[in-house]
Amino acid sequence: MFLRSIIFSTAILAAAPAFAATCGNTSAGFNAWKASFSKEAKKAGVKKRGLQALANAQYASGTIKADRNQKSFKYTLEKFMKVRGADTIVSQGKRRKAKSASFYNSLEKQFGVPAGVIIAIHGMETGFGGFMGGSQVVSAITTLTYDCRRSDFFKPHAIGALKLVDKGSITGATKGAKHGELGHTQFLPGNALSYGVDANGDGRVDLYNQADALASTANFLRQKGWKPGKGYQQGQPNFKVIKQWNAAGVYQKAIAIMAARIDG
Repeated sequence: MFLRSIIFSTAILAAAPAFAATCGNTSAGFNAWKASFSKEAKKAGVKKRGLQALANAQYASGTIKADRNQKSFKYTLEKFMKVRGADTIVSQGKRRKAKSASFYNSLEKQFGVPAGVIIAIHGMETGFGGFMGGSQVVSAITTLTYDCRRSDFFKPHAIGALKLVDKGSITGATKGAKHGELGHTQFLPGNALSYGVDANGDGRVDLYNQADALASTANFLRQKGWKPGKGYQQGQPNFKVIKQWNAAGVYQKAIAIMAARIDG
């Protein structure tokens, strides 16, 4: 899908933007790609701090290894839920909902998303903030953008990460998951930029702050088409919105099942 033609006509070459960055499948061309991509980033509105973070980014070999070895897509639903600790997420989730009922009620009132869905995502993604990742976000997301497999998908998230650096929301050293996801619910950077909410009122969106992260998650789902008061199990209107959060079918089904148990 992302393979590029080797032979181009002179006319096409002449018409191509001078700043277009060329992808690669090894670390060998990463530094040259960064120099080229910085021109695209600057054109997209990235400023000094973001460009410096790009210049300092390192090729994330661990990210590439993880991207080549995603097992969740191959698991049965039963195995996936067992591996991810669904029963523990549900039991802890019920306690969290009871303890912070007013907070979750306010989220549902504002965004229309039930507590169980937000809590299930929070538990699934980071064990309720217990582990938010050990990979540098900027390095991970720029490496995936450079990699030829899914360059076009990750490019807006790389730009988003650099703009988050400009805004002071993250730095080049901020750590997240292997694919550059950040915070309590593992937002991809472009989504953090687009859907982030300052829920605690401190004047900044911080996905490592629980209130901001959970409100941002609810906002993401609502903006992706969540219909307040409608169901979210398979075949119901809001199940397709859960698909917007994660591409793995077993993940989508697990979230729906756990959320119903938490809300039940």
